[in-house]
Amino acid sequence: MRRLTPEEKEWKKLLKKEEEYLNKRKEKKESAFSSLLEEKIPKKLQETLDAAFSKAFTLIFQKGSHVIEKTYRKEELEKNYQIQEYAYQLCKNRKSLKAFSKKAEGTGRKNLLLSGVSGVGMGILGIGIPDIPVFTGMMLRSIYETAVSYGYKYDTEEEQYFILLLIQGAITYGKETERINEEINTLISNEELPAVYCISDTISKTSSLLSKELLYMKFLQGIPIAGAVGGIYDAVYMKRVTEYANLKYKRRFLQGKI
Repeated sequence: MRRLTPEEKEWKKLLKKEEEYLNKRKEKKESAFSSLLEEKIPKKLQETLDAAFSKAFTLIFQKGSHVIEKTYRKEELEKNYQIQEYAYQLCKNRKSLKAFSKKAEGTGRKNLLLSGVSGVGMGILGIGIPDIPVFTGMMLRSIYETAVSYGYKYDTEEEQYFILLLIQGAITYGKETERINEEINTLISNEELPAVYCISDTISKTSSLLSKELLYMKFLQGIPIAGAVGGIYDAVYMKRVTEYANLKYKRRFLQGKI
């Protein structure tokens, strides 16, 4: 029986993690806390959140990526990737393969901590909706760092589309998560976008999904002091996005090695 290569072993491990992820996202558990807040939320709040997320994504994608780059050491990450790639080409073992994901996971944990501190701080001050650009920027920064750690760019329209799908896959549930996950896997396998796609429509859909998922917490975050509880959820959703992004960039990376 043929022994698996280091790449095949890591691929097998990745598939198991992806299966575990999908199983965890099979259904959404509504909390009693959300039910209590439902009657208190202004009817137009979701529309406001939709517009805020959409504006934040559009602004960052068009003009803000270079600003985000000033908040982390992009050149250092690129250099680290090149060193790891050189080590991998020399050794071709699991240790050299794992070095890529280890670095990506490390940057994710750092961004998770920053997100939690920022969210709680905004909540204590009673800042809910205005923190959307900050939350969006930190979410994209985390994805950008993950992408660079695996040797990928993020500033083309094609990569922006891929990133938006990653966010969708991290905040949906059940059949919708499975559908998005399959679409992402197809993009990775084909190494090209679908024949027909619209980046503005994808921004709108992602913004709508985010606003629905964060509706109650952003409302709560707008209440001084009590909003600290809502602010904690910035870190919760940042963790979901970062973990899923790492899974899919790792899949993309490994598929190129097998």
